[in-house]
Amino acid sequence: MLEKGQIAPDFSFKHVSGKEIKLSDLKGKKIILYFYPKDNTSGCTKEACNFRDNYEYLTKLGFEVIGVSPDDETSHNKFREKYNLNFTLVPDPEKKIINLYGVWGNKVRCGKESEGLLRTTFIIDENGIIQQVIKNVDTANSTQQILDILKIK
Repeated sequence: MLEKGQIAPDFSFKHVSGKEIKLSDLKGKKIILYFYPKDNTSGCTKEACNFRDNYEYLTKLGFEVIGVSPDDETSHNKFREKYNLNFTLVPDPEKKIINLYGVWGNKVRCGKESEGLLRTTFIIDENGIIQQVIKNVDTANSTQQILDILKIK
């Protein structure tokens, strides 16, 4: 997994605006890049809705929110429409971005070990440097967790 201080790897994606862009095209903005396991599951829905509800405030602070999961574009579109999500969701069924950021691995849930996406949030600064890596994500309070870590009121 990538760590604080490293350069955020670049990748291309379809922005919520409909344009095909690269992460590097967003230099000058702070980025909340969050990886989540699956559309329409309870924790992932809480996290997405928390970002949706706080999106206007986050953009005023200069943040761009981007969610990545192994789901495909059809699943993302349904998820976005169902919950009126106002930020970019990036489909990664081939796990190219997921592997680039090192967020696929062994995890334990309910005492069972399995391989899967490790819910992780990367805070990237205006120069493309990873400022923070959040591994223990509070899905219901994601925005506040980020603001607390960055000491933003």
